[in-house]
Amino acid sequence: MSDIAVSDFRPSRRDVRLDTVLRLRWLAVLGQLTTIFVVTQGLDFDVPVIPCLAIIGFSALLNLALQMAFNPVHRLQPRYAAILLAINIAELAALLSLTGGLQNPFSFLFLAPVLIAATALTTRLTLALGFFAVVCASVLGFYHLPLPWNGDEPLVLPRTYMIGVWLSIVLAIGVTSLYAFQVTEEARKLSDALAATELVLTREQHLTQIDGLAAAAAHELGTPLSTIVLISRELENAIEENLPLDLHARGDIKTLREQAQRCRDILAKITQLSSQGAPFDRMPLSTLIEETVAPHRDFGIDIKVRIAIAPSTEPASMRNPAILYGVGNILENAVDFARDFVEVNAWWNDETVELIISDDGPGIAPDILKRIGEPYLTRRRAGEEGLGDHSGLGLGVFIAQTLLERTGAIVTFANRIFPDHGAVVTIVWPRQSFETSDAKALPA
Repeated sequence: MSDIAVSDFRPSRRDVRLDTVLRLRWLAVLGQLTTIFVVTQGLDFDVPVIPCLAIIGFSALLNLALQMAFNPVHRLQPRYAAILLAINIAELAALLSLTGGLQNPFSFLFLAPVLIAATALTTRLTLALGFFAVVCASVLGFYHLPLPWNGDEPLVLPRTYMIGVWLSIVLAIGVTSLYAFQVTEEARKLSDALAATELVLTREQHLTQIDGLAAAAAHELGTPLSTIVLISRELENAIEENLPLDLHARGDIKTLREQAQRCRDILAKITQLSSQGAPFDRMPLSTLIEETVAPHRDFGIDIKVRIAIAPSTEPASMRNPAILYGVGNILENAVDFARDFVEVNAWWNDETVELIISDDGPGIAPDILKRIGEPYLTRRRAGEEGLGDHSGLGLGVFIAQTLLERTGAIVTFANRIFPDHGAVVTIVWPRQSFETSDAKALPA
């Protein structure tokens, strides 16, 4: 089984495209201009238009400068994206200070930049922007111009109400940002884990293709080697019949013929191996089990294989890298955690094919059993290594389950019933899916 190393797979950096940030900023400029127009012309409120337009104009000029200086598809490093979002917060705070502070119903827009940061930036930068937004909201609670209002007296809201508005903004920033960050992080982890799964499947398919290429090479090289053998035999006969005795030349030609014949024999074995068990022929369930078990027999763990005798014929499928890797990875984990033995039981009927892999190890912890199959979940402690730990990424079970489920299997995890101990993994295929599963049906 091929493992994933940290050097082979790294989660993508959280870089944001400049075009994405600029689109959001232009949307903010358009919304602010529309709001000022509606408030002054439609509602006839007295708004300090010139200072507000100056702030909006500064935002528009900054957008234009960025568009002219950089390619829109340029990806911003996280700290630069955070700076632009901080400028958005400062611009909003400046506009709100001219139009009523926290009394302005648009004060909840403080949430938008922090929410964007939670979905696109690191935790540290998101916390920094959230803190900056809270500071701006707190300052606006004390320093702001009156809220534009019709009437002789300005609208003054009770202090208790304003404290409630401030508290609601702070809680909204914290709760919604945390929720957005968690959802985005889980989606990112799942995406990265699926990418690693595709990498594993590609490697396994590549090994299968190499096997096929070896068989093809054996077939193609057979003809020129036959020609070499024939010519060397004729030269050897010619020396014996027509030329003076030259033991050195005769010995060289004999050695050439023998080595060419040896190459032919080796290639014949490769061709025979390919035709008997190989990548493109059907693979019985017992052969699949033996191929996955064989690499793990020398680790001091007794692997017991039991194949039930069924009235129906033994199921066979095309050699499928997804099945080989998935079953092999689960078996690796069983051998890794077992104390003395691992059991591999298989049986089938006309409807299903079932494979059960169990060990006598400590079993699966209850908290992990509820979440098993999620990416980046491992039951090894920090610094503990094993056969299938994938360099500590916690992707082994996720990759195995994902690949097996793509072939139509249902994978379940459980523990042995007390007083026995150990983990039990059950893999069940509909027989039709097992016998028709093919690597070509799986995207690489």
